[in-house]
Amino acid sequence: MSEQAVAADRRGWQHRPFRLLVVLVLLFLGAPGAIFFFMSTGLARLPRIRLEYDGCHAHSSARTDQPPPSPSPSPSPQDLGADNGVEEQRAPPPLRQLTDPPHSLGPVAPDYDERRAQWRRDNPRFPAFVAPGRPRVLVVTGSSPRRCSAPDGDHLLLRAFKNKVDYCRVHDFDIFYSTAVLDTELTGFWTKLPLLRSLMLAHPETEFLWWMDSDLMLTDMLFEPPHNLVIHNCRWSLDLLDAWARMGPRGPVREMYGKLIAETLSDRGPYEACDQSALVYLLVTERGRWGDKTFLESSYSRLLGGDRGQPCGRDDSSYDAARCRCGMERALNFADDQILNLYGFEHESLNTTAVRRVRNDTGGPLDADDVELGRLLHPTFRAANL
Repeated sequence: MSEQAVAADRRGWQHRPFRLLVVLVLLFLGAPGAIFFFMSTGLARLPRIRLEYDGCHAHSSARTDQPPPSPSPSPSPQDLGADNGVEEQRAPPPLRQLTDPPHSLGPVAPDYDERRAQWRRDNPRFPAFVAPGRPRVLVVTGSSPRRCSAPDGDHLLLRAFKNKVDYCRVHDFDIFYSTAVLDTELTGFWTKLPLLRSLMLAHPETEFLWWMDSDLMLTDMLFEPPHNLVIHNCRWSLDLLDAWARMGPRGPVREMYGKLIAETLSDRGPYEACDQSALVYLLVTERGRWGDKTFLESSYSRLLGGDRGQPCGRDDSSYDAARCRCGMERALNFADDQILNLYGFEHESLNTTAVRRVRNDTGGPLDADDVELGRLLHPTFRAANL
């Protein structure tokens, strides 16, 4: 190493202690100011931002300088809800035996008709008739609280419900959709009975309740009741529901009545009683009590082309599932065209959901010459002011 390089290195070592001393002095003088600055009112209370996870989404939350909460204990299997795909199961009640008292939907006041009439007089804001000669009708429908087993079952149920809503809007009917089982003894198709009774008692302003199965599809938007099951809101109807419900408890009672019904009705096997065959059995065997106020309608087809089936899918060899789905789609599109035509559209064909314009938008939709469309859009029986 040359003498010049050695001399330069010595000068560097001589200045380094001086530089270190300067740094220490600056830190000593600046520390109090820094502490005062961060302990001042504004910055001492700045919130700390941290990410929290609620199991589905991460989100930021403003927290003070409190310690973080302790972790929650792991949920037990009983605490797991629908978010985890686990449905809480409750033990069903014991099966009603043949020696037990008959099942009842509940007590009914003997003077129900008088009390309902008094309620209507006391509440004129809820008229039983929406227009002269047009009684207030409540359409009741529903489906299972569980999802369909068929992949497209829930979609078809949604379209079938939309079909009923369109029909009710045209006819100024109210509609109620249920997915609840109100009576654990009356399961399956029998769930409609306690539901109808509850709605009758809760809506004294309603003159008629009209039950529609979830798979029923209305293909004529101008069709008028009666259809399927229409019940007048009166004491007689409550008594009918109660007599009907005695055949519905799951287990031995339902099985026994299934055998009795098979002995009375033709082309019916001895399997457990269903709600429809039980009603027919009741009307046949107790004609004197119920026959004068009932009418059985059998001249209407459920589906376009005579196809039958269930949107949720069932193991039934009496129909082809693909043909059934096609029939449902065509029936729904046929009915939907009657609504779309009000606004100048229709389906390209009954086999597709694609639509096309069929009428130019002239700015005067009320000038349409089509009498049938005019009746659908502005039916004369609708109440202008209630």
